[in-house]
Amino acid sequence: MKTAIILPAYNEELVIEQVLMDFYSNMPDAEIYVIDNNSKDNTNKIAKDIMKKHNMKGNVLFVKKQGKANAVRYAFQHIDADIYVMSDADLTYPAYHLPDLIAPIVNGEADMVVGDRHATGAYKKENKRGFHNFGNWLVKYLIQKTFHSDLNDIMSGYRAFSKRFVKLYPILSDGFELETEMSIHALDKRYSVVEIPIDYKDRIEGSYSKLSTFKDGAKVLKTIFSIFENYRPLQFFSIISLILLTAGLAIGAAPIMEYIKNANHYITKVPSSILASSLIILSVLSFMCAIILNTIQFYNKINYETQINLFSSSENELKPQIDK
Repeated sequence: MKTAIILPAYNEELVIEQVLMDFYSNMPDAEIYVIDNNSKDNTNKIAKDIMKKHNMKGNVLFVKKQGKANAVRYAFQHIDADIYVMSDADLTYPAYHLPDLIAPIVNGEADMVVGDRHATGAYKKENKRGFHNFGNWLVKYLIQKTFHSDLNDIMSGYRAFSKRFVKLYPILSDGFELETEMSIHALDKRYSVVEIPIDYKDRIEGSYSKLSTFKDGAKVLKTIFSIFENYRPLQFFSIISLILLTAGLAIGAAPIMEYIKNANHYITKVPSSILASSLIILSVLSFMCAIILNTIQFYNKINYETQINLFSSSENELKPQIDK
């Protein structure tokens, strides 16, 4: 089976040679693709020289639009393989986990295999950024509760995928929200996901992370917000509807009581009446949105399942030709 190792890289001249040699020595028959994401240093040149020197299979591809997700999107669209491995090109993920990572894909046991950094305690030990640890925990907790999942490492950048997952996966994010999006997509579309414990090492001295604690943290929180809006619209808009209805009834209680007590049904609290009526109208509209979006999501799931079936059928039709 053809395996493609995808390494998104941005300004990794200090470690790209070690990364390439690490993956090449552990899986020399795999095709290695360095996705240069508009690096300003010598990452591209060093990668090409090393690959040429050791006659490695694969290529160095260039993606100008900044963002890890943009690099991976290009790779998924232009690289054809049976198994895909994604890893950061910063020497934080050891290549010796490769056989364990792809084994469930080869055996047909999973569509996505996630390298779990938390199972061994490696990430907590190596990562010195407390907010990142908290952010990982928060995202994991919310996704586990939303999708009733036991997935432990939502944000791991070390993963293996089946061809079916890759070719039917629409990458919508731009940057480091990618791993969160992948996890949510796999859980929502009921793909088989397996986690394996892996080691993790922090960046070497002199190499700096492209992650910004607050900037990328805000993006992840935005992604979490979109989970409920896009994947659980019935619950999301029903909660909004309930909040608006409660506020409308609370504000409208005084005008209603005044209307009942006043013999001529005269109301002095006109602004409160208007505000309460508006909130209740918005509550009804929100609930209607919940029903409509939930129906749309239902039919989208039907369409996606149909695409999976068609893709699987076409792959099965090609197998006899490949065998010949």
